[in-house]
Amino acid sequence: MKRLRSRRARIVAWISVALVGILVVVSVGVYAAVRMQLSGITHVTRIDSHRRPPQYTNALNILLLGSDTRKGRNAAIGGRNGCSCSDTIMIAHISPGHHNITVVSIPRDTVVPLYACTPWNGTPGQQADPYAVERINATLAAGGPECVRETVEQQSGIFINDVMELNFTGFEHVINDIGGVNVCLPFAIHNVITASEGSGLDLKAGEHHIDGRVALEFWRTRYNVADGSDIARIARDQYLMAQIVKGVLHSGLLRSPSKIYTVIGDIADAMTTDASNSELIHIATSLRGISAKDVQFITAPWESYPYDPNEVEFAQPQADAVFWALAHDTAVPPTSKGKSHIRTDAVKGQRSGPISEGPAGSLLTLIPSQVKVMVLNGSSKTDHSSQAAAGLTSRGFDVVGTGYAATTTYRKSMIEYGSIADLPAARTLRGQFSTVAMKLVPGLTAGTVDVILGSGFTQLGPPTPTSRASIASLSSTYGGINASVSCRNSAFYAANGIPQAQSSSCAC
Repeated sequence: MKRLRSRRARIVAWISVALVGILVVVSVGVYAAVRMQLSGITHVTRIDSHRRPPQYTNALNILLLGSDTRKGRNAAIGGRNGCSCSDTIMIAHISPGHHNITVVSIPRDTVVPLYACTPWNGTPGQQADPYAVERINATLAAGGPECVRETVEQQSGIFINDVMELNFTGFEHVINDIGGVNVCLPFAIHNVITASEGSGLDLKAGEHHIDGRVALEFWRTRYNVADGSDIARIARDQYLMAQIVKGVLHSGLLRSPSKIYTVIGDIADAMTTDASNSELIHIATSLRGISAKDVQFITAPWESYPYDPNEVEFAQPQADAVFWALAHDTAVPPTSKGKSHIRTDAVKGQRSGPISEGPAGSLLTLIPSQVKVMVLNGSSKTDHSSQAAAGLTSRGFDVVGTGYAATTTYRKSMIEYGSIADLPAARTLRGQFSTVAMKLVPGLTAGTVDVILGSGFTQLGPPTPTSRASIASLSSTYGGINASVSCRNSAFYAANGIPQAQSSSCAC
């Protein structure tokens, strides 16, 4: 009996060893296949800057970029030779628990200061210059994806976890891999490709199921549609993205690791990212429980740039309110809705000029008691520092003292803060003044912001409201949509000047 048991034990042991060996061989083979499939991805080194914003929550913020490069297979797209700029810039905010996604589009013509960017992959890099400006889409050509991330982080105060860039052919592959998408046009579009413009889109009015090539033409269509502006195109692109989300969910892609491997493999040579291959797989699979109604799209509030009507800047305080909500994955203070400007666009290069801080407004970003303030008199006229200090104290701010600025030549009041970590406090303080500018001054005491009262200061502005609305309501508050909309979408028509009464050809 003992010999029989011993023999059985040896057989079981050998079978176990054989199974383990098979599993090891299979696992190594699968790993090698995945590595080979994803080896075409271009990886960039993440920026390591002490100026990066704090990471307030474990939400995931991904910067999504679309490049207009015509290099390689993208040359077959035709049209104007791209400048390797990022004509699509979006922040995808995935809330903790991966149950909600908010996608914020940043207009490509947004004017921003020049931030320091190191050369990368043939890009020249650039020196920081707070007195010069550029269009935000030019930052990709200046220093690659990390230059765009640096600019977006400094402008928004949002910690960006990962950046992903996709070119034209990669976009096509994604659409084809999910089996195409449904769209419905309220009017026919015939967008002829010329040497300087055009996408080639040729669709009749009504419902269509389109593949990757036509979806790319839809995405790129701008001129000769509505007013030809980039803002109107963003509205159409968000509409298309809502249909893509529904296509992804219908295809079961997020519930199938094998399908995810296939898609990432198909777009590997069209993607540039700082995320590792395992991180890409994890991000995709973690969203398997998402539904269309949980995904919303908005455009960062904007207004015309005063020095060039073909450019825009972030509208304040609305843009700060949106950025605050994303950075903290929490409520956003009520503000008036962003200005709905639709303007004729034009292709222009970089320009230099003063940077408008934008109108101060009622934006609450922190509880006032969390903000330490030093009140300084910067005017040779009446000293209002004690009055301002008393007013801020009554509103709950932690006033650490009063004094005099280095000079008394200030006409406009100025809020100075020492690092990006103190930006939320500076923004909170800004909401208490009717007219005030903000300035980053490295070297100031960390954790404290200075307000220098200019000769134009007489009293604080109206108290800032403190009620807040859910982050889930951003799309309704700021004129966006969520992915559950039908392909007959009111936002799409309104953004392109089409009355709903003319949309009867779209019944989907």
